[in-house]
Amino acid sequence: MAHPVHDASGASHGSLKSYATGFALSLILTVIAFGLVLDGMLPRGTVVAGIVVAAVVQMIVQIHYFLHLDTSSAQRWNVMALLYTVLIVAILVGGTMWIMLNSQLHMMGGAMHMGH
Repeated sequence: MAHPVHDASGASHGSLKSYATGFALSLILTVIAFGLVLDGMLPRGTVVAGIVVAAVVQMIVQIHYFLHLDTSSAQRWNVMALLYTVLIVAILVGGTMWIMLNSQLHMMGGAMHMGH
């Protein structure tokens, strides 16, 4: 019963044990992130690094246990589509941040030259 089920298109569906494992890992990672923030004892940089690590691991858990993407040849195109999506989102977010930073620098620079 722990084996994944494949439908007519070859797509894989996880077992109850697989979903429960993914849910438990996701819950643990979420509690870790909340604990880092609520504790208040660690330096801000350590908290941010911990949240980033928990988020990356959470994404891997979600991709593996819920989206059922892995390195098998049957999933290769799905993984490629996911990577392309990540690239496009990174370009959009990075470009937006770059534009906002440049706007802020130019606005502050202009205010400094005007005597403010």
